[in-house]
Amino acid sequence: MISATQLRVGMIIVRNGDLYRVTSVMHITPGNKRGLVQTKFKNVKTGLGAEHRFRSEDRIEQAILDTRMMQYLYEENEIHNFMDTETYEQTTLTDEQLGDFLSYLLPNQVVEMEFFEGKPIGINPPSFVELEVVETEPVLKGATATSSYKPAKLETGVTIMVPPFIQIGDRVRVDPSEGKYLERVK
Repeated sequence: MISATQLRVGMIIVRNGDLYRVTSVMHITPGNKRGLVQTKFKNVKTGLGAEHRFRSEDRIEQAILDTRMMQYLYEENEIHNFMDTETYEQTTLTDEQLGDFLSYLLPNQVVEMEFFEGKPIGINPPSFVELEVVETEPVLKGATATSSYKPAKLETGVTIMVPPFIQIGDRVRVDPSEGKYLERVK
C-alpha cells in the first residue's frame, strides 16, 4: 500500500479488483484545507478511463509487477510481437496495451515489459529514446535554442516540436511519456 501522494504517471494500481494505469496526477492544496490528489487512470483490460480524487492520507494498493527485458520483433494486424532476451519466449501485446509508447517503438528495440500474475499488461516506457529526424524545415540562419520551435518527423513516423537548429539526419533524445524533445545526440 502506498500513500496517494506517492502516485506517479505510469504506475499500476488495484481498485475494486481491477488493474488501472495512472495517466495523470495533480496535487491540489486548497488554502488551509487538506491536500487532494486528482488522478486519471485507464483500466488495463478494457481501456476505459476514470477519474478519482484521493485525500492525501488515503492508502492505495499498488500492483506488484514482474518485469522482463523484451526485444520488439514485428507488428502484424495490430498485434506486436516481443521476445524475452533470456528465455527467447515470445509474447504479444495489442495497440491498446502499448498506448502512446507505440509511436516511439522501433524493431529490435529492447524494452521493459510488465507482467501481472504471469500475463503481459504493458511496457514500462524508458525515460528517453533516441530517434533520427527524417523530415523537417531547413535550418534558419541565426537560429538559436531560444527561438520558437518547429515540427520534425522522426523515423517512427511521430512528429514532435524541436528547436530550429535541428536538421534532417540529426538524432534527438525524446521523452516518450510526454512526447517532448530533450536534446540533440552527438
